[in-house]
Amino acid sequence: MPAAPPASRGAFTTRPVYMGRRGLLASGHYLAARAGQRMFDKGGNAIDAAVASGLALNLLEPHNNGLGGEVPILVYSASQKKVFSISGQGFSGKAATVKYFTDLKIKLIPGDGFLPATVPAAFGSWAFALMRFGTLALKDVLEPAIDYAENGFPVYSALRGALSRSAKRFRAEWPSSAKLYLPDDKVPAVGDLHKNAEWAATMKKVVEVETKAKKQGRAAAIQAAIDHWYKGPVAEAIVAYLAKTSVRDASKRSHKGLLTKEDFAAWRPTLEAPASIDYHGLTVYKCGPWTQGPVFLQQLRLLQGFDLPKLGHNSASYIHTVIEAAKLAFADREKYYGDPAQVKVPLERLLSKEYADARRKLIDPKKASLDLRAGEPPVEKPDDMQQLLGTEDDGEVYDHDTTHTCAIDAAGNMMAATCSGGWIPSSPVIPGPGFPMGTRGQMFDLDPHRPNAVAPRKRPRTTLTPSLVLKDGKPYMVFGTPGGDQQDQWTLQFFLNFVHFGMNLQQAIDAASFHSTHFPSSFYPRRAVPGGLVIEDRIAEATRKELESRGHKVSAAGGWTNGRVMACHFGPRQGVLSAAASPRGQVAWVTGE
Repeated sequence: MPAAPPASRGAFTTRPVYMGRRGLLASGHYLAARAGQRMFDKGGNAIDAAVASGLALNLLEPHNNGLGGEVPILVYSASQKKVFSISGQGFSGKAATVKYFTDLKIKLIPGDGFLPATVPAAFGSWAFALMRFGTLALKDVLEPAIDYAENGFPVYSALRGALSRSAKRFRAEWPSSAKLYLPDDKVPAVGDLHKNAEWAATMKKVVEVETKAKKQGRAAAIQAAIDHWYKGPVAEAIVAYLAKTSVRDASKRSHKGLLTKEDFAAWRPTLEAPASIDYHGLTVYKCGPWTQGPVFLQQLRLLQGFDLPKLGHNSASYIHTVIEAAKLAFADREKYYGDPAQVKVPLERLLSKEYADARRKLIDPKKASLDLRAGEPPVEKPDDMQQLLGTEDDGEVYDHDTTHTCAIDAAGNMMAATCSGGWIPSSPVIPGPGFPMGTRGQMFDLDPHRPNAVAPRKRPRTTLTPSLVLKDGKPYMVFGTPGGDQQDQWTLQFFLNFVHFGMNLQQAIDAASFHSTHFPSSFYPRRAVPGGLVIEDRIAEATRKELESRGHKVSAAGGWTNGRVMACHFGPRQGVLSAAASPRGQVAWVTGE
């Protein structure tokens, strides 16, 4: 590894690095972190803790994720000494075809309503992770979340803001959402208790099913709960509501849902081989190209050819180099990534050193590229950016985000899970189950020749992208962040800060960050700003001006706006675990012992 300057001792950080011996967890909400800690208290492992935290997040951050959404997961099993990827992304319905949407004269799949709904993967993925790698029962890991749903949790500013922005639509169009989230027809105040009795009842029934089947063994009991969800009453209630309810969406028309009971029954969580590369003695793992995760690895491959410490942390040359590498990696995402169960993705070549060596030559150290340059061996040529962009712009873009949880334990187990979808601003609450459907299908293309084109029972290429790292084949760290297309830019900078610049976890998270908006957004209406570069304004104005002189279209964001990175790490001292979380958004938390 290149020599790195040591971080200054005693430098200010927004929080201390948390340290412990038995287990540590970082999560998007303090009550979700507490849910995870309760599993450590019960003697559970890192997977038990992360699953309990994640299920609580599905309730506590309904504007950022929910049971109607999805959760790609990476796990390192200490007993098996192996990294696993869990496909936490639901697929489209059998009726979802390019022709179906074009016959409706839809140019882009909308970002709201029922048309973009995929089979909700969150519950099945959490339960599957618990079944395969945890030690506790669903009853245990659901206990905190059911408690929060039944007895209430305090409304906080971010949730209140989301409800305030959505209140008009709830009242006018979605009575089920208004009933749940606008008690007495008012936006709740910060500190008011929010309860969700239907959510609690749904999960209590899951526990009841598991308990009745426990004589068959722990795994069989959890599987019975999964079957109850996808082949029983939960699926039936969702499908019935989608079939009878028309919801207006961004197409300015109302549509019912496409999913059927057969679609729910056909979906199942699966284990897949993760993608990985070696980087300066570390092996970095991401989920496959059904996520954007491999762009993280492609960026690392490109950056291996630069002496990053010599460029200087957050100098103009450093930022320029990182951003130009991102542009190349994300161009390949647009060109090649899709569900590998249905399309061939040349991932081995995209992650090869030879490919990176050739692509690296496209980075001009003094000039920002304004093209979208995907690799097309043997010829490299720009794609027509406009062909990849949507033309819809009716102002109806819905406020939502994502959240994350990750955990490690003294035995060496690790889990990272980025949970999202099922947002309350973009789809109505389904009466009975007590949560909305997801809208991840908005990420599908309607060009049948593209790898991410919509097709029956296909996974849309998701932006969700947890990270896991081994060092010398041993567990080292897990991390992730909310942030859509920016996730693999903000976490990359955190990782580089930690690996190359001598920063501890919290310093690496706190450092000012930046990201490109050069490539098409994955979200409706697919906007892009060719050459766009967003920089937190803690980075010096002189640096920003130098980047502008190189052709970047620079815009300054607030000093603490980019993402909410959180991470857990096996410290350099034997038996000591460490973790940290971003102060951005003021809703990421760490716990452990």
